[in-house]
Amino acid sequence: MAVLLAEDVHKAFGQRHILTGVDVRVDEGEHIGLVGINGGGKSTLLRILGGAETADHGRVAHEGRVALLSQDPVLAGPRVDDVLRDAIAWHGELKAAYEAALQSDDLQQAEVLQTRLDLEGWEMDHRVDAVIQRLDAPGRDREVHELSGGERRRVALAAVLLQRPDVLLLDEPTNHLDATTTEWLESWITGYRGAVVLVTHDRYLLEAAADRIVEIDRGEAVSYAGSYGDYLVARAERTARMQQQRERQLSFIAREAAWAARSPSARSTKQKARLQRLDALRESLPQLQERRLQLLFETGVPKGSTLVELHGVAKGFGDGAPLFRDVDLTVRPGDRIGIVGANGAGKSTLLRVILGQLAPDVGEVLRRPRLMPGVLDQQRTGLNDDDTVLWAAGDGRTHLTVGDHEIHVAGFLERFAFRREMFEQKVAGLSGGERARLLLAKLMLTGANLLVLDEPTNDLDLLTLRTLEEALLGYDGGVLVVTHDRAFMDRVCTQLIHLPGDGSVVTYADRAQLMTAQSVQRRQQREAATTAARRAEPTPAKATAAPKRLSYKEKQELEELPAKIEALEEEQARIEGVLGDPATYRDRADEVASLNEQLEKLPAEIEALYGRWEALSERA
Repeated sequence: MAVLLAEDVHKAFGQRHILTGVDVRVDEGEHIGLVGINGGGKSTLLRILGGAETADHGRVAHEGRVALLSQDPVLAGPRVDDVLRDAIAWHGELKAAYEAALQSDDLQQAEVLQTRLDLEGWEMDHRVDAVIQRLDAPGRDREVHELSGGERRRVALAAVLLQRPDVLLLDEPTNHLDATTTEWLESWITGYRGAVVLVTHDRYLLEAAADRIVEIDRGEAVSYAGSYGDYLVARAERTARMQQQRERQLSFIAREAAWAARSPSARSTKQKARLQRLDALRESLPQLQERRLQLLFETGVPKGSTLVELHGVAKGFGDGAPLFRDVDLTVRPGDRIGIVGANGAGKSTLLRVILGQLAPDVGEVLRRPRLMPGVLDQQRTGLNDDDTVLWAAGDGRTHLTVGDHEIHVAGFLERFAFRREMFEQKVAGLSGGERARLLLAKLMLTGANLLVLDEPTNDLDLLTLRTLEEALLGYDGGVLVVTHDRAFMDRVCTQLIHLPGDGSVVTYADRAQLMTAQSVQRRQQREAATTAARRAEPTPAKATAAPKRLSYKEKQELEELPAKIEALEEEQARIEGVLGDPATYRDRADEVASLNEQLEKLPAEIEALYGRWEALSERA
């Protein structure tokens, strides 16, 4: 059953046609990943599906409630609590309908509504608080006008999740979320019973959550069954088939053109029908202009040299504890260092200290005399909205020097997948991903030997992401990158610096090592909390009589307990590893709930065995 249907949707902005006949069907409970190039119409289509924007032509119909998370959400209400209470208004309406059914003796309807309330829960405050906590969203008493852009996004995401709609439309929901929160969101979306249409640059999320991919390709929608990995294979096969068709048509056109050129009758009578057929064939060729985005970052900096060194660096603001302390770091050519941690832990501050934009409170920062940093910040600053794309790329120059070669600005922009018809477009009209791509183009011209990238993957389409990764893997300078994109981190970074938020700084070889350490830490915290709770319980009065000696069976039990405890702890670690693997939510989605249930029970079982071991040990 279709819960959302779009037919022949068209949308243009001025002379630029974004959607040219899109058809999309979303069935009940279906999870769809929406992909395509930046500026190709993904966000526009989501807004049309969600009713936030009107199509120029076509129709959109839906069954049930639809909730939209846009990239620039508008929060209605003076406080965060007002926004969230508006999001759960459906729950109050559900309870009111249940009460009305009881009063009217409509027992059948009351039973249906009671079943739904049993499923959703009769009280919502605890769920609101839980979602706020998991998303690290601002408190319910915060004023909306005081929120930063990232805080507004997290509040808006919490609101759409709490709405529990029949169709959930999410446009880049992982922006401004740290890796741990993104993993929780991935689990939430994967287990969501309603339909989901998702635009995201997070490939792990796309692979885990989507069971169908819809690509916006030159204004039309092309559907691919399966996950993101299945889509990549199927798309490559489709492109190959289209290429074969194109080559056959080109061969036929060449023969027709040769005839038209040499035939006297063609020149004299024009044979209009046949020549018109030739023109039609030319126009019918598939447009296979696959983007070839070339980001060639070359510096020539000597290998083995040092770009930046930090010794015992600490930085904080005001009288509070420092954001980080005792930071020792060396950045050399070829290093690609990822900086990760919770929001507010000090990642961007550390970058600013390294760049010299902030002075450390303690310690020293040493920089190479000819250090030339190239910076891509979260705000994507460095562009003038009134400039055209062509002017912005070259700062008004017609030719640019890239490496040892001089290149015309137009050719330079084409390397960055800007079509010629976009050259005179104002920067203000670019999408978020197009702005990022233009900034990356400008960054390439600086000759930077240290790239400092703050959330570079936000708003980039998947092709640009893959190309940027390839460029960074071949870059001969140093890279410092703050990112929450797990796939980008795994592929690019040679080292991770983790800021847990308590002022400490820990270095890891890769994300797998970080995840293992965090898993061990969470287990230790649970065990410590359980032990503290047990110790807080009143101790029963000791019997005056001498303790009874162990029986033969109890001695056997005491000998077996360590192995049992170890086995349960290993099982706990195994399940944590399984749930931490994105592939689990793709290949074993039906097991996730059971695995979570097992994981919740294990700490109590382990603690009970520890208690039994202590009791028997005291009598041994």
